[in-house]
Amino acid sequence: MPSNDNLNRELEKLPFSVFNEDKLAFPVLVSVPHAGRLYPAEVHDNLRVSKRHLLRLEDRYADRLATSAIESGFSTVIAQKPRAWIDLNRSRTELDPGVIEGLDMTSLPNPSRKVRGGLGLVPRSLSGVGGLWQEKWSQQQISKRIDQDHEPYHQLISQILYQLRLKFGGAILLDLHSMPTIVNDGEQPPDFVIGDRFGRSSASQFSELSYAFFRNQGYHAQINHPYAGGYILERHSNMNDNIHAIQIEVDRRLYLDESFCEPLETLGKISQLVGNLTEMLSDQMTSRKELEAAE
Repeated sequence: MPSNDNLNRELEKLPFSVFNEDKLAFPVLVSVPHAGRLYPAEVHDNLRVSKRHLLRLEDRYADRLATSAIESGFSTVIAQKPRAWIDLNRSRTELDPGVIEGLDMTSLPNPSRKVRGGLGLVPRSLSGVGGLWQEKWSQQQISKRIDQDHEPYHQLISQILYQLRLKFGGAILLDLHSMPTIVNDGEQPPDFVIGDRFGRSSASQFSELSYAFFRNQGYHAQINHPYAGGYILERHSNMNDNIHAIQIEVDRRLYLDESFCEPLETLGKISQLVGNLTEMLSDQMTSRKELEAAE
């Protein structure tokens, strides 16, 4: 693995905001992959629909939900490019022939449900809107996005988690997202959904404690339904190495206005809540290692 000096030099080239990567004061890393709002000109030039529709792809202002954790010293990685450009929560193999010119599908796995639904590595369409792009993207364009945006993001997360595990004996990745309000007849919509890929990406201890944390604060929470976590959790969790990964989905109504475009004053409260959750998870990881050392 690269040294801290080499990592810091590489960070200067990355299209992400990275905070507290040189301190590593806590065994928790926060990731915000879908809040990017810096749209390359190529996106607007190739749009078939109004750019306002792309807001549906954003975890709008989810980066600001990490503010309290950042101020408390937690290492945090925030993507600046939007999901419409490339989806960091998809595998590089989740390519869609409907959006990439001349793609040879025989060399790729069977399309996932997300790809079939138009939400692959590069989104193709949105329900009620249809296709997003005037023309397909070239394979060269997509390969460049993977090399310059997708892989560096994941390599950085891997590097920081590795260093956290070396320093603390274990690490937790907290992957932060926002979600539309989930409407089920006769049921209270969850304010937060905790995902751990049904126990495959994290010890149940951390998911259950997160669930109890939100409930104790007066919020409605669910685990793995309807969001269990995606590629980021799958790629970066390694419970055999004591590296755990959980996803937190925050209902946008808690911190955005009725149009889901601009933040409300409550954003600060929810940010503090997320920060407190991060501190709780850090304490639990530290206590876990102390107990193991005492056995």
